Order: sequence, then structure tokens, then C-alpha cells
Amino acid sequence: MAKKIIGNLKLRIPAGRATAGPPVGSTLGQWGLNMMDFINPFNEGTKDMMGKDVIVHIQVFEDRSFEWRSLGQPVDDMIRERVGIQKGSAKPHTDKVGEITRAQLEEIAEIKMDQLNAIDMDGAVKVIAGTARSMGVEIAE
Repeated sequence: MAKKIIGNLKLRIPAGRATAGPPVGSTLGQWGLNMMDFINPFNEGTKDMMGKDVIVHIQVFEDRSFEWRSLGQPVDDMIRERVGIQKGSAKPHTDKVGEITRAQLEEIAEIKMDQLNAIDMDGAVKVIAGTARSMGVEIAE
């Protein structure tokens, strides 16, 4: 029989730099989990992405064991990296902060395809383009 899940955690952690301090320590600690059972494998598994944030999903089971999986870099970070901006626009519909091409959108969509709610590449590109537009980034045709 499968273990009963008592919690689903989502964290955004710098790759290769998880520590027992916040946000990892405080989040795992309140669920009674052993932090080092997460921190060491996470740091080892993400050391090649050093300097970037990584999204991690952790499932906590009734017996205080857990499973985690890394979803990689967030889409908004990938867009900002490709466009070369520090942050998105405060008024995305009036103040534009940059421009991204369809080729760049396809590149991001290929990386994130398994995590998107899309059937094909065209749908995935539309999802990524929507995120870009909500950040104030124009889509170049």
C-alpha cells in the first residue's frame, strides 16, 4: 500500500546552496524532517546550475519520510536571462521592458515542456509567451 501524503511543499532555492537556515531549515523543520537528508542530495544534484534559483517540490509522508524532485529554473528567470533584464515591468500593459523572439520562446518551451499544460510545442510557446507578456516583455514576430 502507498504511503499517505500529509504535505506538499514547494520551495525556490539557490542551486547548490541549500543550508539548514531559512527557507529550507524552517520549512522542513516544521514538518519534522531531517534537513540533511534533503540538503546534501539537493546540493550535489544541482551544483551544475550554481547561481540560479531552482524550484523543488517535496512530498511529506505520514512516517516523516519524504521525496523531492527538482523542476529546474523558473520560467520567469529564464525569460529575464534571455531578454537581459533585472526584473519585469510594474505596469506590463503600458511599460515594456524588453523584447523576446519566438526562437527564444521555443528554446524555453523545449526545456519546460514536461511541466507545462500543453499538448504540443505551439501550445507550450503560447504559455511561455503569456508569462513574458505579464512581465512586460514584448513578443517579436
